[in-house]
Amino acid sequence: MTVIAGSAAPSASYQPGMPVVVGYAPRERARALIKAAFPRRRARLVLTRTLEDFESAFKTNLIDAAVVDLGSAQEDTWRVASRAREYPSVPFFGLAALRAAEGPALAQCASCEFSDVLVEGIDDATARDLVMERSFTTRFARALHRPPPSLGLALPLQAAAWGFIVSHAGRPVRTSTLAQFLSVTREHLSRSFAAGGAPNLKRIIDLVRIIAAAELAKNPGYDLRDVANVLGFASSSHLSSTAMRVVGSKPTSLTRLRTVDLIERFVKGHGRSRG
Repeated sequence: MTVIAGSAAPSASYQPGMPVVVGYAPRERARALIKAAFPRRRARLVLTRTLEDFESAFKTNLIDAAVVDLGSAQEDTWRVASRAREYPSVPFFGLAALRAAEGPALAQCASCEFSDVLVEGIDDATARDLVMERSFTTRFARALHRPPPSLGLALPLQAAAWGFIVSHAGRPVRTSTLAQFLSVTREHLSRSFAAGGAPNLKRIIDLVRIIAAAELAKNPGYDLRDVANVLGFASSSHLSSTAMRVVGSKPTSLTRLRTVDLIERFVKGHGRSRG
């Protein structure tokens, strides 16, 4: 836990936005297992029984991981499983009993590039940890846990704020919530964060959101409107204007830009807002 000079330590009571897990589970047993693995206090679970509802979940939520019941062996099961190729940023997990007869199903999961298969009766107690360790939010926050040196965020308060922002993986972050987490006032936070010529706080929040948008835009299953929707932008136009303002790029360019490219563009004159 980072102690910030002139303030209390970050509030230990705050929890970032709940991770969202979508499950495809026609069987009641599978639904019960998935519910037990992802209780409401630890994750937001979207349980579906049809391909249509499963696909809809990706258009309305920032999905962290998907769990697919393999025990039903219905035609829709493999249509659902094939969506792993449409959303490579989201880890897909199969749920199956450990039987020799399910060898072909496991092979099918491998061909669909699933992250892993959870075994009923064996992985029940650890399923949540296994899934969350590879979730989109976890991987995003881990990859960006330290501020890139070029951003000049070397002070303890700046580093703590950065860590909070990336823990949301592009979801909206309110400065008032961040200030509460850091146990400082909004005024102190905004003034101290931009000390020494560092980028403005709101610009940094927007930069992280654009980095997340670029990652999601690389998914074949998402178009620009979908990315804007799941990240909480008011519209695709809002996402477009933010991308132009923060990194000087059209949103259609996000699919080919890496995080290092976006940060480089940000540093070249887009780090501070006017006024």
